Amino acid sequence: MKFNLKNIIKAFFVMAAVMAQVKCSSSSDPVENPPVDPPVTPPVVVANDVDFWLTKGNQSALLEKQTVKLGFGTTANAYANIEVNAAQKYQTVDGFGYTLTGGSVDVINQLNATKRTALLQELFGNGENSIGVSYIRISIGASDLNATPFTYNDLATGETDLNLDKFSLEKDKNLIAMLKEILAINPKILILATPWSAPIWMKDVASFKGGKLKTEYYDVYAKYFVKYIQQMKAEGITIDAITPQNEPLHDGNNPSMYMSATDQANFIKNSLGPAFKTANLNVKIIAYDHNCDNPNYPKTILADADAYPYVDGSAFHLYAGDITALLNVYNSYPAKNVYFTEQWTSSQGQFEGDLKWHLRNVIIGSMRNYSKNALEWNLANNASFGPHTDGGCNMCKGAITITSGNSFERNVAYYIIAHASKFVPMGSTRIESNSGGSLQNVAFITPSGSKVLIVENDGSATETFNIKFNGKWVTTSLDAGSVGTYTWK
Repeated sequence: MKFNLKNIIKAFFVMAAVMAQVKCSSSSDPVENPPVDPPVTPPVVVANDVDFWLTKGNQSALLEKQTVKLGFGTTANAYANIEVNAAQKYQTVDGFGYTLTGGSVDVINQLNATKRTALLQELFGNGENSIGVSYIRISIGASDLNATPFTYNDLATGETDLNLDKFSLEKDKNLIAMLKEILAINPKILILATPWSAPIWMKDVASFKGGKLKTEYYDVYAKYFVKYIQQMKAEGITIDAITPQNEPLHDGNNPSMYMSATDQANFIKNSLGPAFKTANLNVKIIAYDHNCDNPNYPKTILADADAYPYVDGSAFHLYAGDITALLNVYNSYPAKNVYFTEQWTSSQGQFEGDLKWHLRNVIIGSMRNYSKNALEWNLANNASFGPHTDGGCNMCKGAITITSGNSFERNVAYYIIAHASKFVPMGSTRIESNSGGSLQNVAFITPSGSKVLIVENDGSATETFNIKFNGKWVTTSLDAGSVGTYTWK
């Protein structure tokens, strides 16, 4: 074979040119042809539709707002539902709170001015750091959580005062002063007033403890109520409601007074109701004010045709009986209201047990049984659970313990009430929510349209569940013995 050198050289240069062109065309152009990276999936952003405040039975969280985001959705799961239905409405709510005893006033006044003002603002204000207490109960004269027993018309043995000329609120001047401060913080707060005893000279025993109101003094005692309401009004304090007697079937306290259902009906229809009408007082008369084990007591009063028009409703405690007694009376007399006005926490109680029991019964239970309010007992006392009268409760633990002039402690009753009072203002309405199993609950709609759901895990294990509303739901969980308040628009 013969090779033409000239042709070989020419072919070499042609091949070199082609290879150079291929190399150039295969190289990357950083400006016009950037490499393409795989697509990046944006993070899922969960809207926080529901706010959640938590208290745990082990106290590791105390009315603590949670940071977890709870967004309504429709992704199916197998958890139980608590379904809230705002279209189904029940009773309106007057409020949540405590009894402001004379002893409470004494110990709160031992705080220095700065701490005292801060505590009252925290309890009765509506700011971010307040719990919005909207209802308080006070005693007409002394309760057993005053240092000593008294009434507003105490006389020497053998004296009487039929015109009540010696009536005076002086012994409660410190209570009145504090009420004025509270009203400056919350002018709309409702006040229920209750006597532990009539003046001794009106009773059939010469003692603050026990005995009965003499029938000949029914009209005078009715005037005593009228004078009290009028003089409190003159101080700028409006009494919204009264009960004729605290725990009328318990005459062993100091002070106390026995009053049977028939006696109370007679007192209301013959003396107290007419006296209020004559004085043009728009003050509610609430019957009974004692335990859930005797619903026949208020029924006896409401069954009296002459007493019935004067009575707004019935009040209950739960030291005996079952909370469903409220529903029992409500169903018998649905035109009349029911109220829950007292339950104590004991110095020997445990935080977790008290939290569970009181949320289940006092808050959730009373509301689901048509109560218009829910009140724990004493607002404040000292570290020795005083002051109290001789023979008065020496184990009643306040919502607040005053430990020194510049410090105080929040006890379980503080959180029991706060889980409702902070989120469910006066004028809210209970709405439908299904309840069963370990997840005890109650729901409300507030005057501004917010929805509130209070849930207590009464079981022994953590519960995961859905809060379902308008066809969507959020999934959340509560440890055993914990309570959560959930709010959304």
